Amino acid sequence: MEYFPAPLEKLVEQFARLPGIGGKSAQRLAFYVLGLPETEAREFADAIVDAKRSVTCCPVCQNFTAGGLCPICASPKRDGSVICVVADPRDVAALERSREFNGRYHVLHGVLSPMNHVGPDDLAIKPLLDRVAAGGVEEVIMATNPDTEGEATAMYLARLLKPFDVKVTRLAYGIPVGGHLEFADDATLSRALEGRREI
Repeated sequence: MEYFPAPLEKLVEQFARLPGIGGKSAQRLAFYVLGLPETEAREFADAIVDAKRSVTCCPVCQNFTAGGLCPICASPKRDGSVICVVADPRDVAALERSREFNGRYHVLHGVLSPMNHVGPDDLAIKPLLDRVAAGGVEEVIMATNPDTEGEATAMYLARLLKPFDVKVTRLAYGIPVGGHLEFADDATLSRALEGRREI
């Protein structure tokens, strides 16, 4: 039995398809959108359609851009000899917030995941190899997540990059700033010991 009119049910279903949105949250969002003035609702819908239509991938790094090169690839101030490989455009935003990295990026748009039927051909691996093969790259930093799929992806790429004679590094992992040793798991402590550095 439907509690709401069909168009409202459809709107709830669409919101429920978003990651991290359950049935109740989808209902709340749908009711919120229905409560918007007509102009604001249209602006919301137009923003979705416009983003879907105009946002593309940078031809160099595969990050999102509104056409042409992304701002990072277009910047002459960035160090093109260092490429940081990430799984997702959100990871670029996270690293940029740190203001510590001045190189360029490469976005894979996923990680290897046989369980989810994601193989090497489903990722932006070939453009990375083409960039390194073109020369000028001295280091490739693997910045995929420290989970099974992220580690497998980093190891796979490291093997592919071996013939190009570039330095391949992995982000260091360990105890978070403000964390306590007693709450760290064995794997984290092990990584922290392996990645220790001189002070």
